[in-house]
Amino acid sequence: MKKTTPSIGVNIANLVEYAKANLGLDKYDAIYAHNALIALFSLQKPESPSKPIPALQTGILEPIIRYAIDNKLTTEDDSLAFETKIMGLVTPSPSNVISEFDSIAATQGTEAACKYLNDLGWNSNYLRHVDIRKNLVWKVDLPDGAIIVSINLAKPEKDNKQVAAQRVAPQDKYPKCPICLENLGLSGKRDTLRLIPFYLNDEPWFLQFSPYVYFDNHCIAVADDHRPMKVDRNTFVRLLDFVEMFPHYFMGSNSDLPIVGGSILSHEHYQGGSKVLPMFERNNKTYYYSQNHPAVGISILDWYNSVIKLTSLNRRELENQAEEILNAWKTYSDESVHILAKTTEQHNTITVIATYDKSNGYSLYLILRNNRTDKEHPYGIFHPTEDMHNIKKEGIGLIEAMGLYILPGRLDRECKLIVDILTGKTPLNFQELTKEDHPLFKHLGMVMQLSNDNGLELTEDEAKQAVKDYINHKCVDILRCTAAFKHDEQGVKAFDKFMSSMNLKQQ
Repeated sequence: MKKTTPSIGVNIANLVEYAKANLGLDKYDAIYAHNALIALFSLQKPESPSKPIPALQTGILEPIIRYAIDNKLTTEDDSLAFETKIMGLVTPSPSNVISEFDSIAATQGTEAACKYLNDLGWNSNYLRHVDIRKNLVWKVDLPDGAIIVSINLAKPEKDNKQVAAQRVAPQDKYPKCPICLENLGLSGKRDTLRLIPFYLNDEPWFLQFSPYVYFDNHCIAVADDHRPMKVDRNTFVRLLDFVEMFPHYFMGSNSDLPIVGGSILSHEHYQGGSKVLPMFERNNKTYYYSQNHPAVGISILDWYNSVIKLTSLNRRELENQAEEILNAWKTYSDESVHILAKTTEQHNTITVIATYDKSNGYSLYLILRNNRTDKEHPYGIFHPTEDMHNIKKEGIGLIEAMGLYILPGRLDRECKLIVDILTGKTPLNFQELTKEDHPLFKHLGMVMQLSNDNGLELTEDEAKQAVKDYINHKCVDILRCTAAFKHDEQGVKAFDKFMSSMNLKQQ
């Protein structure tokens, strides 16, 4: 018997039933949403849903979108925006989501409430399985610390000039930036965005999950006010406020300067989530003691960049110690290791990450950063050198500083072309590779090294592994570049000299 294709009315009914079962859409809002969809598709009345309800993406949304394209309700290019719009109609309202979150937090705790919000994000397609699953992710264990590498196919690559320009761009558009509160319900873009308001340091902020999902429960805390990133004592207070409320998460602030900051410097926000990033696995290597703050444990972390870890059960003492280190670093220079705190502008700042648990108390990880450039290093003295830009050119933000690399999606296609060369499938022609319009032009050095080390008769698996190993080691080199104090003898002594300048005594 020939299988019949459900009508658009049945598919819409399936969407509403899916929302009732998976999004918590109640009886009255379901009727309201169903009528809105009937009007959108110019139907006369509702139909009954299928039994059982098919899968959301392939069984419900794709047929609806195909119908909408065929009937000129949208286009192929605008189909994702149209999908987002109809999902917004069946997702519970922002106020209902906030009420449900607060109810769960009050009765079951904030971890359960966050799970509710995260599940809602996945089930509403705000967090898109269909896109996130395309990302290539692997973890590699290395002697000096594991790293996680992700080739991200869900987000476009930005360079540091774009990030710096956004920081000073006129703020007259609406919304002013992609994370402003006014994005809530933005048609075709943020219809399914749901967020939770709360207070940090007695200021209104809100919590949402990142649609790019770089790691488990990747969330963002955003200031209600559109104001530039700034790292000061208030940063420590807000981060510690957050992890007190949500101890199952870490929360961190990117630094507040271009090159060493995040991708949105124009709006103060923090990033956090599950404590799964490789930096958290590392032990301390050197311990210090402060007579002014004896309740605070101070150490240098055994990690690729320059990290001072502070731990205490006494939150106020921890904040005081962190502020002293930040203020000292902002004015600290040591030309022997190329650190100048300030020239015509400020260069020294920090990336800071907070955690909390009842056993060990509060922790702050202070990653020392410097964004100075010179003629030899136009992209940054403590930034990946130009020979690494084929792998990563963007600024190294807090997620990568903690060992999770977000590499540009272009690498997927480019690495496949390199594999073809290493297996002999594509002849190696260096003359062609030197042409700027060649897709492997930026990888000329990589191709030369891999072909020289491995030859051109590898199996497919051997070639893929050789490319992956190259990327792994370059990622480590990139992270080492960001270290204010290198891990050689001179750098170790210079780091201790900085610590001693604050009257911190090595134990």
